[in-house]
Amino acid sequence: MKPKIYYTKPSITELEVEYATDAARNGWGDRCYEYIERFEEAFKKHLGVQYAIATSSCTGALHMGMAALGIGQGDEVIMADTNWIATAAPIVHLGAKPVFVDILPDSWCIDPDLAEAAITPRTKAIIVVHLYGNLCDMDRLLAIGEKYNIPIIEDAAEAIGSVYHGKRAGSMGKFGSFSFHGTKTLTTGEGGMFVTSDAELYETALTLSNHGRARGQTKQFWADMVGFKYKVSNIQAAIGYGQMQRIDQLIARKREILKFYKEHIECLDGVSMNPEPEGTINGAWMPTIVFDKQTGITRERLQSLFKSENIDARVFFHPLSSLPMFENKEVNVNSWNIPQRSINLPSFHDISLTEQNRVVDVINSMQINKAD
Repeated sequence: MKPKIYYTKPSITELEVEYATDAARNGWGDRCYEYIERFEEAFKKHLGVQYAIATSSCTGALHMGMAALGIGQGDEVIMADTNWIATAAPIVHLGAKPVFVDILPDSWCIDPDLAEAAITPRTKAIIVVHLYGNLCDMDRLLAIGEKYNIPIIEDAAEAIGSVYHGKRAGSMGKFGSFSFHGTKTLTTGEGGMFVTSDAELYETALTLSNHGRARGQTKQFWADMVGFKYKVSNIQAAIGYGQMQRIDQLIARKREILKFYKEHIECLDGVSMNPEPEGTINGAWMPTIVFDKQTGITRERLQSLFKSENIDARVFFHPLSSLPMFENKEVNVNSWNIPQRSINLPSFHDISLTEQNRVVDVINSMQINKAD
């Protein structure tokens, strides 16, 4: 059996271990928030935003942010049908309804025209997800938000390192959210970040983030509203702070891995990968290959062949409207069809050229089998 190739795992060095050890040994009492504050400061500087709140997950950041916007019972939030359920879950938790629209065939991100067409008097926000590091059409989406006075929320969980015409993903909407799950380019094991440049929204989110205790409240254990407990721990933040010291290196390595795949795979007939339109930079979190319909190549065939070569291959997200808790919307043809002929490729930080070539060989064999 060939050595296993994992689809993802984090890059942790002695620097992160050193900070985490310091937090575990000394990060208590007056120092209990020290690394959280350092992490938040480093992250908002990197992103170019005014405010940041470290959270226990991206889901928590979305939940908290949407609550701060006043989204609640009976409201609607428009989002792409192709996403992980973590983006939709907070909408449901708030008593609102996720409205799923189709994705574009090239970026796999939300179709702005369909998002605009889905707006009703109950629409309270549009969530745009930069899928796998690919960027949404932010100029068009922000214009729609301004036209209808609807906030655009950026789910940038997968888009650290992605840049849209000089602006980093997550920095352009009413607020942005990030994930630091163990699979992500930057990790704290589990964790997330809420970011915004809106001072009023920040204060509301900050209060919500601390069980509803306002920053200026002098009464001990006094809550001004019912809030959340989505704090990250000081030890997790210490790892994140260490990762922030290496953020440019981490992003560059992900882009290097994607570049190799694109050079060796996009030259094949009937395949496409993560796009990078002019004026943008793809953060390259998850290299993904989509086969054209006419190739006849399916997700199941890809999974089977990768498994036979002892290689992890992650499936493209299922359409959310195909899940049992939501209404079926097969009208979203791209969301329903693209996942059936796609696969995410292994892209962990320390993947070797030998391992990447093994992955490419699998793709090449699919091409050969197709011709048989």
